[in-house]
Amino acid sequence: MGRRPNQRRLDQYEEIIPRHPNSIRSSELARLLQVPRSTVRRDLPALEEQGTLLIEDVRGLLSLFRRR
Repeated sequence: MGRRPNQRRLDQYEEIIPRHPNSIRSSELARLLQVPRSTVRRDLPALEEQGTLLIEDVRGLLSLFRRR
């Protein structure tokens, strides 16, 4: 089984993503968190497990999922 993502880093996503209400690229998240982009990709399912639902558009932009 894989390693569990760092909780501190997951908390940082919770702070960063709302600051970009339209969307943010995974590469920008990686830069802000100072981790490889592959780490961001691996962390996304853990964020979802915590209740932070993200959607990714065809351009690779991530944004918070909100019900209409």
